[in-house]
Amino acid sequence: MTEKSAKRIYLETFEDFDNGLSDLIDLWSSADKKVTVKIKEAALANYKEDLDEATLQWADNKAKSKKYAAIAEELAEFEEALKQG
Repeated sequence: MTEKSAKRIYLETFEDFDNGLSDLIDLWSSADKKVTVKIKEAALANYKEDLDEATLQWADNKAKSKKYAAIAEELAEFEEALKQG
């Protein structure tokens, strides 16, 4: 994830991902001119990268795997909404 200051924040826990998705949606909804499309796209890419890593890390843990799969599903819905405008 990326802060508005463009500092990369690595997501590690399920809570980080849950809160991070809300932050990502807020970032993309921001009307702040300092939040450029480049920053938004970088934040999305960083979030997806961290989520992919977490998903792989917890692939053998059924309970955690389901939690991360749910976050991935929410992310997919968000990306679809972005595509639709």
